[in-house]
Amino acid sequence: MTLLALGLNHQTAPLALREQVAFAPEAMPAALSDLARQPGVNEALILSTCNRTELYVEVAAGAERVPQDWLFAHHRLYDRPLEEFLYRHAEDAAVRHLFRVATGLDSMVLGEPQILGQVKEAYQAARAAGTLRAPMERLLQQTFAVAKRVRTDTRIGANPVSVAFTAVRLAERMFADLRQACVLLIGAGETIELAARHLVESRVRRLIVANRTLENAQALAAHFSAYAIALADLPQHLAEADIVISSTASRTPVLGRAVVEQAIRTRRHRPMFLVDIAVPRDIDPEVAALEDVFLYTIDDLRQVIDDNLRSRQAAAREAEALIDLQVEHYLAWRQSLAINQPLKRLRRTAEAERDAVLARARQLLAQGRDPEQALEFLAHTLTNKLLHAPSANLREAALRGDAALLRAAARLFDAEPDPGATPEPPAAEEP
Repeated sequence: MTLLALGLNHQTAPLALREQVAFAPEAMPAALSDLARQPGVNEALILSTCNRTELYVEVAAGAERVPQDWLFAHHRLYDRPLEEFLYRHAEDAAVRHLFRVATGLDSMVLGEPQILGQVKEAYQAARAAGTLRAPMERLLQQTFAVAKRVRTDTRIGANPVSVAFTAVRLAERMFADLRQACVLLIGAGETIELAARHLVESRVRRLIVANRTLENAQALAAHFSAYAIALADLPQHLAEADIVISSTASRTPVLGRAVVEQAIRTRRHRPMFLVDIAVPRDIDPEVAALEDVFLYTIDDLRQVIDDNLRSRQAAAREAEALIDLQVEHYLAWRQSLAINQPLKRLRRTAEAERDAVLARARQLLAQGRDPEQALEFLAHTLTNKLLHAPSANLREAALRGDAALLRAAARLFDAEPDPGATPEPPAAEEP
């Protein structure tokens, strides 16, 4: 079995492609089950965020391309040359990649903390779908431990940042004084909640929260003294907003060109700034063509780099060293797992031989045989059965001159080998 990590992210693929391969939360259970049913796939986990879609799979020899082909087929992406956008990691490189992702070292905003929660959500989804076994279960548990240690032992988490924080920073640059601004937040998830918190800290004048489910919008708005509306009421309130930040899980745009165009007319062409941090996008890209409308997507946030990036880069180097060590630890455990499999088979075989010989000895006793004779039969037959295969293999090794196997046998059985001697064949079993 081979552990693979493959996918695309903000570094390798444009937003237009990333939104095509994203997985909606409600579609995740069926997707996981379908992936795990593919030929040669033993375990599967899917991580899908605004910046990446990744598959973590354990596959049999010869099935290395199966997850990649499944990804393209699942999203019906047959007519695009996608190979150039994909990255693939195997074994230790796959482990290292997952550790780096979970600690925020592979994020658009270095060290952002939200990705760890997203990895945990992917783990819970895979567990619920029954697509994890011992190797990846252990890998995910170690991933969480590594991320926690990196946060504790380095300054990667100093001055915490996130996509939401960066979106608010961008809004501050676009609108000089947030204390005079009305901000409309579309969505009610963690990203929008973080954005609301940062906006309140910046003392925004007015905050509106819109969500498809009004109750969810009201629950979030209550925490920040905001006004809640249903998504269906956006056309009536959009003109009030100087700044719009949107992050929903919708598969189609929730804000179209016609609605924004009408809002601009109502505002008498006072500028409106929109930040779309959803993947797939929440705001129709055609909105960017409107006058007095400034639309930014998640990829545009690259240009808003926080001031203390240098200090986090130093912490990132420390985190990389911790990750290298933990990769070695996981691979050592994985190797021990591979070694334990033949040991388990050996024990099962020995126990089966023992049970068979013991049953025969009991039969002898039941037939009235002398107990001493039954014990002799038990000891002699069991010894011969257990030593038959090793003896035969050692005899062949001696005839071939396989000194390496003879030395290994000496270490295994704690016996000095005699290279010039041919092991005697085991005695025949008594009837």
